[in-house]
Amino acid sequence: MHDDQVLREAVMAELEWEPRVNAVHIGVTAKDGVVTLSGIVDSFAEKAAAERAVGRVRGVRAVAEEIEVRLPHEQKHADEEIAERALRILAWDIEVPHERIALRVEHGVVTLTGQVSRFFQREAAAADIRRLGGVRGVVNLIEVTPNHRSGADAELVRQKIEAALRRSAEMEAEGVRVEVNDGRVTLHGSVRTWAERAIAESAAWAAPGVQQVTDELHVRP
Repeated sequence: MHDDQVLREAVMAELEWEPRVNAVHIGVTAKDGVVTLSGIVDSFAEKAAAERAVGRVRGVRAVAEEIEVRLPHEQKHADEEIAERALRILAWDIEVPHERIALRVEHGVVTLTGQVSRFFQREAAAADIRRLGGVRGVVNLIEVTPNHRSGADAELVRQKIEAALRRSAEMEAEGVRVEVNDGRVTLHGSVRTWAERAIAESAAWAAPGVQQVTDELHVRP
């Protein structure tokens, strides 16, 4: 069987396995490791879950995402209502410095701006918004600006990131090389899956003092 067909069937199986995704409404094509998703889903959370599921499949080197969020009529909310609920959910999340975040809603698409000191705060804010009904998309423009240079010792930051990668049960760290320069981290090498690439990038961002992460990893065929 052709490699593209094998990969397509593996992706479809993973989508069917993911309980947050209705795979019946999602189309899948695969060519040279690039998987394209199309179709219609009921929420942005389902769209994000589909993309994460595809990233877990070995052999996926890139994902082209063409899924449309089409809300059922009873789930549609006015932009003003979405904005009010978004502000409330950010204020409730103790991980998010909500006073440093602003948002704009247009046709169900929420754009986040502002500054936070840690990457996990940026991701937590976006995750909160994705769970809201009526949201069709999230544009995360929040900047990460550390309050201090705890990453001034580049060698120490590199060691911490590499140790975090080795601790992860979800990836093989041997193929990843970490370079640190003045708070900027560059990841080189290769990983087995698209999901491993995301894990490595998250590990790099988790180190205190990191201001920028450049991901130059490639997924092995």
